[in-house]
Amino acid sequence: MTPGYSRRTFLATGLALAPALVLGGCGFHLRGPQPLAFATLYVGADPNSALGAALRRRVANSGTTLVVEDPAAADARIEFLQIVNNREILSLSGAGKVREYQIEQVITFRVISRSGIELLPATSISARREYNFDDTRVIGKEQEEALLYRDIETDLLQQLMRRLAALRP
Repeated sequence: MTPGYSRRTFLATGLALAPALVLGGCGFHLRGPQPLAFATLYVGADPNSALGAALRRRVANSGTTLVVEDPAAADARIEFLQIVNNREILSLSGAGKVREYQIEQVITFRVISRSGIELLPATSISARREYNFDDTRVIGKEQEEALLYRDIETDLLQQLMRRLAALRP
């Protein structure tokens, strides 16, 4: 053993490196961007909306697909048929005040090839979250709801990208 290193330090270092060696040896690696089968894609969502901008970024970051502004120049186009946000009361207090809400976002879309063939027929994806409501903290709860909607949107974008990655024209 090298002078200056205790047996405890040597064992701690060995134990810390063991998981890295095991994960590296099994082929584990972080999931990167999902490659899409299209060279170009038209995203039929408002580029100023959070959903449209985020989807364009994710497609551009896929590394294989270029987002185009002209639907005629795209190998495929994604059309959003409906985007619906819902908020429902889940429970009430004994005094009739709201205790819990459930929020949900549903996105209906389809993917069409350049030749007009429907690669993915009208498909709906949804995500929902629940949160407790306190009418004495209205501003904080509004911020929490906005945060939950952003979380829902991230979840839906991941679902959408997985479906796009699975398509083969």
